[in-house]
Amino acid sequence: MNALRAIVLFAVSLSVPAKAQQQVPAGTVRAGTLSFDARATAGDFTGTTTTVTGEMTGGELAAIRGWVEAPVTTLVTGNDRRDRDLNKSMETGKYPTMRFDLDGVTPGATRGDTLAVQLKGRFTIHGVTRETTLPAEVVIAPDAVHVQTQTMLNLKDYRIGGLSKAFGMLRMHEEIRVRVDVTFAPGGKAVD
Repeated sequence: MNALRAIVLFAVSLSVPAKAQQQVPAGTVRAGTLSFDARATAGDFTGTTTTVTGEMTGGELAAIRGWVEAPVTTLVTGNDRRDRDLNKSMETGKYPTMRFDLDGVTPGATRGDTLAVQLKGRFTIHGVTRETTLPAEVVIAPDAVHVQTQTMLNLKDYRIGGLSKAFGMLRMHEEIRVRVDVTFAPGGKAVD
């Protein structure tokens, strides 16, 4: 049994460096969704935008750098009043974009064509920049790189107020789940 376990561990250790050394093409965002799930006393809701831009450098996976951003005003929740409150709380006239800057990638285990990674970088939201590490899944194809990640985010960490209305009877919880799903493609080539 120990011999079988050793063989499996050896095979897994060989597959990770191979993926980590794989050359990744430079690219720009060709499709993307940024969304968040929030809880509130009036009911849970989701905000979503597909107006996502970004770029990434090419090279070995561990050396990739880049950024992804979205205009805050493009987030929609399906409720016009809530969308106006969101833009007011986010002070979109002063802080129009949300951004993630990628400073490094730590490759992890491979499962089929999917590679688990840690994305080390910085969120800039509402004029506040905070370092973070995001668990993500990456699929590298010859013509595209698909990245999915999700994380919990505390709005108070970004000095976002206005979470309470009607003398506290209507309240949004400060913890939200943020999801990013983007596809990068090289050289202006559209992704199907």
